Amino acid sequence: MDKAQILIASNRGPVSFSTTVDGALEYRRGGGGLVSGMSSVATEIDALWVCAGLSDADRRAASEAPEARLDRTHDLDGMRVHMLDIPEETLTGAYTEVANSILWFVQHMMYDTPNKPSFGSDFRKRWEDYSAYNNAFAEALVSGAADNARVAVQDYHLALVPRILRTRRPDLRIAHFSHTPWAPPEYFRMLPTQVGRELLEGMLGADRLGFHSPRWADAFLRCCAEILRADVDLERRTVEYGGRVVEVGVHALGADADGLRESASEPAVAERRRMLTDLVGDTRLIVRVDRTELSKNIVRGLEAYRELLRAHPEWRGRVTHLAFAYPSRGDVPEYRAYTDSVLRTAKEINEEFATPEWTPVVLEVNDDYPRSLASFQIADVLLVNPIRDGMNLVAKEGPVLSERDSVLVLSREAGAADELGEDSLLVNPYDTVETAEALHEALTMPEEERRKRRERLAEAAVALPPRRWFREQLRSLG
Repeated sequence: MDKAQILIASNRGPVSFSTTVDGALEYRRGGGGLVSGMSSVATEIDALWVCAGLSDADRRAASEAPEARLDRTHDLDGMRVHMLDIPEETLTGAYTEVANSILWFVQHMMYDTPNKPSFGSDFRKRWEDYSAYNNAFAEALVSGAADNARVAVQDYHLALVPRILRTRRPDLRIAHFSHTPWAPPEYFRMLPTQVGRELLEGMLGADRLGFHSPRWADAFLRCCAEILRADVDLERRTVEYGGRVVEVGVHALGADADGLRESASEPAVAERRRMLTDLVGDTRLIVRVDRTELSKNIVRGLEAYRELLRAHPEWRGRVTHLAFAYPSRGDVPEYRAYTDSVLRTAKEINEEFATPEWTPVVLEVNDDYPRSLASFQIADVLLVNPIRDGMNLVAKEGPVLSERDSVLVLSREAGAADELGEDSLLVNPYDTVETAEALHEALTMPEEERRKRRERLAEAAVALPPRRWFREQLRSLG
């Protein structure tokens, strides 16, 4: 049995698989600054990363590997990966129907409450899947952990894991980090009473809990006080429950400046930049880069741009909105409907304002990371207006790569507003008129002010890059 000093538990892993034309499996490293930052730390120590096989190819790779342990140590610089072969029905119930269709909606406070949710017998069955999913992770962690190992559990998909581990392996030092916001008790109580308690008690099995923002940490503490009647110290951010004291920390994930700049220097980025420049000519650029998630508020962002063109006709023909959206969670009906709404709104704006020489909105709904990096470089304004967001790294990555001293128009409801608010133009994400006026202010801001703001934003954005962010949490476990 392999032993590990550090174990990482995340629904997604540092690698994913696809099937080639001839039926063979090929893998690629996981993308994103967070994954790469955690991976870089993990490869320097005795580490095991436990994840789920989320695709058919992933599950096939897991089923074919001895004990689901992927023998890729050479390619992964020595890090071991245990990819769980979760039964498809269990995965769908836990991952899609509970984590992404219920818990995500609660934490982002996104429900249309007169109509949803309704927790009937079907939900109870899906909750059993969620419990089974968490137990599968816990089993793999228990079997892979050396004495006194440290375990880093990631996000709302695995909220029950810490308590299961605490029961079975009290020697382990356990951290859990939530990448989403946390709902206040007034909203969190929407969940069935026992389910809400299980989630809170599950997380309190950890030694330390982490959040991106003081707002989310304090909301969790309030839930513990009001729902569990736990002894909570809001000033010290501790919870005493079940005879144990759990620390709650704030770790505001930052951008990976070196990784971003290295990626932005690739030829593919220069090619996309030339393509975009040819497309928009000499117009000013308002850029957004998001997934097509309901919380990202893309439709209201487009509506604010329409308000700008109506209220300030001087910008017609002189500004272009580049809106790049990455497809997300197409297995959730609400997401498919929202993507349709995004496409429809962009089409309406172009029909109202376009001329033979000018397209007001350039919207692309597909994956193209080099294009996103290129758009950060040439943006005059970066629009980040989520309804609610745990952090939002786009708000931090944009200023790091900006070559035009782009102005950040930022929702006050993003976790990133804690650090970036002073040098951004903060907006109410529901107010399209206010957002339109912020876009106008950004476009007309004097160059010197733009430069100073952008420099301060870039400095704040990289204060806690992924590698240091992860190390800080491991150190907090002792």
